[in-house]
Amino acid sequence: MKSRMILLIGAIVAGVSIQAVQAQVADAETRPGFATLDTNGDGTLSEAELQAPMLERFAQADADGDGSLTAEELATAAAARRAERMEARIARMIERLDADGDGALSADEFITPAPRQTMFERLDADGDGSISEAEFAAAGERGERGGRGHGKGGHGPRSHR
Repeated sequence: MKSRMILLIGAIVAGVSIQAVQAQVADAETRPGFATLDTNGDGTLSEAELQAPMLERFAQADADGDGSLTAEELATAAAARRAERMEARIARMIERLDADGDGALSADEFITPAPRQTMFERLDADGDGSISEAEFAAAGERGERGGRGHGKGGHGPRSHR
């Protein structure tokens, strides 16, 4: 009985740890850039500038405005963030698979694999054989930085050309 309890506790701890790592990865992908954080434009980040986004998230989670977060408020905020990430993933999936551009997936679009593109082909949006600064920046906005997101494993958006 004692060994089963230890295994159960171990499994719970492992699950929580995995969720924490996944949350950190998701946060890293949505973390604001330097220019966004440098609110006074002085080219450096103060402690207050670094704390501002965290305080904003705290205030958003503090549903009753009492200056503290309950387990319920934290759970609600976490669920909202997961829902936002899921909505973004779904939008990217529809964009990638929606061959006719109608904003919805037919059964055929859903089951037919998207053509594979290399990372270079995805970054070279205009197909001119080189990657401009604008194309590079656009890929960063889509989360396609050096194999992250859809860039991993050579899976790319369906070509609409």
